[in-house]
Amino acid sequence: MRWSFSLLFTALLGAVSAKSFTGGRLLVVLENAAEQEKYSVFLGDLTGRGFHVTVESPKSSSLSLFKHGERAYDHVVLLPAKSKGLGPALTANNILDFMKKEGNVLLALSSEQATPTALQSLLLELDIHIPSDKSALVVDHFNYDSTSAEEKHDVLLLPFPKALKSDVKNYFSGEGVIAVPRAVGQTLGNQSPLIAPILRAPSTAYSYSPKDEADIVEDPFAVGGQLNLVSAVQALNSARLTVVGSSEILQTAWFSEKATLNGKAVTTANRAFAEKLTSWTFKEAGVLKVGKLVHYLDEGASKASNTSSAIPENNPGIYRVKNDVAFTVEISEYSNSHLIPFVPPKGDSVQLEFSMLSPFHRINLTPLSQTANATVFGTTFKTPDQHGIFNFHIKYNRPFLTNIEEKKQVTVRHFAHDEWPRSWQISGAWVWIGGIWVTVAGWLAFVALWLYSSPAEKTAKKTQ
Repeated sequence: MRWSFSLLFTALLGAVSAKSFTGGRLLVVLENAAEQEKYSVFLGDLTGRGFHVTVESPKSSSLSLFKHGERAYDHVVLLPAKSKGLGPALTANNILDFMKKEGNVLLALSSEQATPTALQSLLLELDIHIPSDKSALVVDHFNYDSTSAEEKHDVLLLPFPKALKSDVKNYFSGEGVIAVPRAVGQTLGNQSPLIAPILRAPSTAYSYSPKDEADIVEDPFAVGGQLNLVSAVQALNSARLTVVGSSEILQTAWFSEKATLNGKAVTTANRAFAEKLTSWTFKEAGVLKVGKLVHYLDEGASKASNTSSAIPENNPGIYRVKNDVAFTVEISEYSNSHLIPFVPPKGDSVQLEFSMLSPFHRINLTPLSQTANATVFGTTFKTPDQHGIFNFHIKYNRPFLTNIEEKKQVTVRHFAHDEWPRSWQISGAWVWIGGIWVTVAGWLAFVALWLYSSPAEKTAKKTQ
């Protein structure tokens, strides 16, 4: 009851509408209602950010991810369940169909409770692997909390994750230490570009089953950097799924909790990490939006001084070969509640392809200017000497950013008969033109000489 009043108070103080780019309907699947108190601060923070939180049991007969063929919720949080099955509403196919309709999922695992079969099938479908041993957890004898895990070393204390590369945006950075209690480690397949690690285990960590009483683990599930404690999947339609190896990361007991790392007292920053994690998963951050896209005939500097020239038509349907073309596009990034100009990470750039079956041009777009909520990227190029159907194609797929793919189709025609330059304008033709006129002049000279030349006189023979 006390939690209900605090949640209501937070909701009244929070925003009326969710900050998520795709909506604020949030379903939290929790089997045991008595455990709701463990996640009170986590759920209260979500409500305070404008989400309409609905808590349902997986065994509820009214639970459904869809209504009238459309998704009934925008986001789903799946907390650990003791039962092996989650019911007909939460099968692996239903969750995948939910993601196909651009729904987002936060999946929390626990080493103390077996992962339901439906979620195991879902993770295998996404090329994310967890230990077959249901009690396996991640242990580290160097980076652990000596206060709560002095003997078992199964509560890891880790810094906030860093960016994968310099050209990848990091939405999970922060200050402090993250406590990861009794986590289920995951390994990611090498074939899919859609999955990425968020929080890796240290090099000294390994997967261990408490049921194994041996002092030495001979064949661990994975070790070191192979283990991921938090992983992310972003589908081609930009639907997001985040796998949290330890549901205790989200529990109130580990928000701002005192811990000891290598003899030093630290305070856990799990609350800040949970906020950043849910902000990305539920599309409050890392969302790109394409605004105005314009292409037009670039008249060039030679015609810039001609004030009588007409304003070029925007987005014409046809160009000619060897035309100078200008292209601009506005790209915004959604940040919590509003759109801001998008700035690519250092060393990265948005590219434009002018392609038919294959690209004839692949050009880096240059930031030209910024508006209040967008960056204007642009470039100029010359259409190839090939007529046909072409596409202005932008495809920008980066980890932790929603995918951009825009196509504009145009026709490129050849020169019309009256558009070719006259022969005397082509310097290479002057030799042949000169040869023609020399031939004509020679012929005229010959005719004149022949006409005005008198015939030779013939002498008549005298006869006797």
